Amino acid sequence: MTLTLHVDGERWRSHLRGTAELYDGIIPVIKGNGYGFGNRALARRADWLGADTVAVGTYAELIDVLPRFGGDVHVLTPWRPFWTDTIRPERMYDPRVVHTVSRIEDLAPMRAEAPEGTRIVVEGETAMARHGVDQHALTSVADELGDLVLLGFSIHLPLSEANLAEADRWAAVFEASKLAPRVTGTPVFTVSHLSDREVRALAERRPGLRVRPRVGTALWLGDRGAFRVTGVVTDRHVVERGERIGYRQRPMPVGGTVLIVSGGTSHGIGLEAPSSAVTLKQRATSVAKGSLGAAGLALSPFLVAGKQRWFVEPPHMQASMILVPSGTAVPEVGEEVELDVRMTTTTFDVVDLP
Repeated sequence: MTLTLHVDGERWRSHLRGTAELYDGIIPVIKGNGYGFGNRALARRADWLGADTVAVGTYAELIDVLPRFGGDVHVLTPWRPFWTDTIRPERMYDPRVVHTVSRIEDLAPMRAEAPEGTRIVVEGETAMARHGVDQHALTSVADELGDLVLLGFSIHLPLSEANLAEADRWAAVFEASKLAPRVTGTPVFTVSHLSDREVRALAERRPGLRVRPRVGTALWLGDRGAFRVTGVVTDRHVVERGERIGYRQRPMPVGGTVLIVSGGTSHGIGLEAPSSAVTLKQRATSVAKGSLGAAGLALSPFLVAGKQRWFVEPPHMQASMILVPSGTAVPEVGEEVELDVRMTTTTFDVVDLP
């Protein structure tokens, strides 16, 4: 059974080059499942793009990225004294690693543990309220740096239309703080979730900073037309209305054909993040889906004859059972069926990238 990500290689590479040209000083983000491609593949691709720095989500991801990328690797998850429980100190403190500091209380244990020359950026607490130092505490951070090498400042922004204003405010706070003079050379100011135009506008407003955008989704997944996902039909069975099938022996609501298609929970099929519905339409859709789910019905990501088809029951570990109603053309065993999946939550058996 194979779930395959087919990539139009030339189209994808053209998109990567174009995006890298749009964002001056781009820092490609490589994390999680590698946006469907895998972190190892993206590390090699970032090298191909000529990037001098990439960002990873966690220290554990250094294991895959450091051997395959020749530049610096910025760890976005802030340093904590317990991360050496999950990664060897020699990997964690590789000279090419740039650490994030988000709490004053971490500086003393970091100075005691980290080797001489360890490089850091300080993160400010934005409206995200995830990690970061409060703007009023930057003086205390400067006083506690010791011999840690400060490269600059970092912020992680929400998905908001006010991002440029918040980024500019933090840039001003950093430039006016005691931190800025501690940087040798031009301070780096790394930001997330700004458009290429916003990055340019911020750089023009703050010529004393080297503004560097961290870009993940817009880089790797910005051209969805370059990708096609398929599963393979491994079996099919004609069923009658009311017939009970599957693990849960649910009665079929209509007659038709049940397809057994590769792709299940181990691939991320049928798994989804909590709803981020904001508008009334989005909320109504969530309510409708919830009602159908309560009735034992759920749309699958599998497309047959141009339409999403219903799961017969929740996906199995490596395959899914899909109901195709009577009167619809049914693919043969061995044929591929397309899926519409979220790349950041899907693990593919094969990435076909020529």
